[in-house]
Amino acid sequence: MEFGEISIKDKLGRTVILRNARPEDSAALIEYLKTTSAETPYLIREPEEITITEEQENQFIQAKIDAERELMLVAFIDGKHIGNCSLMSIAPYKRYSHRCDVAIALYKEFCGCGIGKAMLQTVLDVAKNIGYEQAELEVMAENKDAIAMYEKLGFEKFGTFPDNMKYAGGSYMDAYWM
Repeated sequence: MEFGEISIKDKLGRTVILRNARPEDSAALIEYLKTTSAETPYLIREPEEITITEEQENQFIQAKIDAERELMLVAFIDGKHIGNCSLMSIAPYKRYSHRCDVAIALYKEFCGCGIGKAMLQTVLDVAKNIGYEQAELEVMAENKDAIAMYEKLGFEKFGTFPDNMKYAGGSYMDAYWM
């Protein structure tokens, strides 16, 4: 899905540009995946597991642009990519057509500035406008800041997935479905 560019202000007064991802963003998005995966234990991959090529990322982005009910929203400050928020269909079946999945991550230095909340609200508005009735997400149980933001936006916990992730050191972390 294509999404026209909009600008918002974050809590620090910076102008943040939100728009759909474009194929020319591929290199920045791959670097973002590697960096954010190293910055937080709450994402699903280790940085070394990010092996996608720019060509593969180009194809992925183009598929999101071509999809009628999916969106990869990206955020920029002063031309620098700072985060993503995705809207994805749960499945292509009629019985699931009312449900969507959302996901968001920002570079750590941009967390807590209201950018994530604005991005997610934007994606939720798009979801509603294109006919989704229920937005879902998965969040690690220890990610208290994200959980608080999701709850402010109306999400509720509806289940726990014990031992959702296992870390290299052998510890586990539960996740909530919201």
